[in-house]
Amino acid sequence: MSGRVLVVDDSEVIRRLIRVNLELEGFEVVTAADGAECLEVVHRIAPDVVTLDVMMPRLDGLRTAARLRARPETARLPIAIVSACTPADLARGESVGVDGYLAKPFDPGDLVELVRRLLTLRMRDGDGFAYGFGEGAGGVRG
Repeated sequence: MSGRVLVVDDSEVIRRLIRVNLELEGFEVVTAADGAECLEVVHRIAPDVVTLDVMMPRLDGLRTAARLRARPETARLPIAIVSACTPADLARGESVGVDGYLAKPFDPGDLVELVRRLLTLRMRDGDGFAYGFGEGAGGVRG
């Protein structure tokens, strides 16, 4: 299973780490340094999945997710938070429609599994995300 993943994180080191791990598994990876850049490139590259850090300059990950959900063309795009999240961040993520999360620091295998599960959501394009959000590493709603 391959797909295009938009990785959004203000840390170049983290972007590179995520890119390498996903490319080794056959994914195409495009990166952005913050939420504002994500919103600029998302339509041009048409990703299958977006991963977002929470704490970023200009536009944080949760506000970026809310803006993606508010646009008809990206409303159903699978979104995962990959961040050192607080319980409040997870609750806010769930309220804006984030589909999954992975806590930093993360195991590369968990990252790949999360992206694969989100791609399955994308292909299935079903309603009613139902995975336990916030339960263990790599939780996914769907």
